[in-house]
Amino acid sequence: PRERARVLELSNAIACDIHPVNNMRILRYLQEELGATDAQKNAWYHHWIREGLTAVEALLARHGGGAYCFGDAPTLADCCVVPQVANAQRMGCDLSAYPRLVGVYEHCLAQPAFQQAAPANQPDYIK
Repeated sequence: PRERARVLELSNAIACDIHPVNNMRILRYLQEELGATDAQKNAWYHHWIREGLTAVEALLARHGGGAYCFGDAPTLADCCVVPQVANAQRMGCDLSAYPRLVGVYEHCLAQPAFQQAAPANQPDYIK
């Protein structure tokens, strides 16, 4: 139960705190409805990703270990980490302050299951 709680804690930090304020729908609203410039939109994204990933890195430092977030087998936490880090990279975020998080991300990307699950490998992927 304790390990499951740790996995849910990290997963929810991403799914409930980081993703909702940085998804494409929100970023479009900032620009299209509120008139934010690209620089303002990017500042928004970078601020919230920094806040969230700092918390995630702290959780990993306190409770994580192994090749994945919590041990040597993937969990829901790893499934949440991969797209969030990929989005942060796509948006040009500096991830140097999150070595544990980036290590988990890179380990996951080296695994066949994560490679097969990549958006570009899905039949409905739009280029």
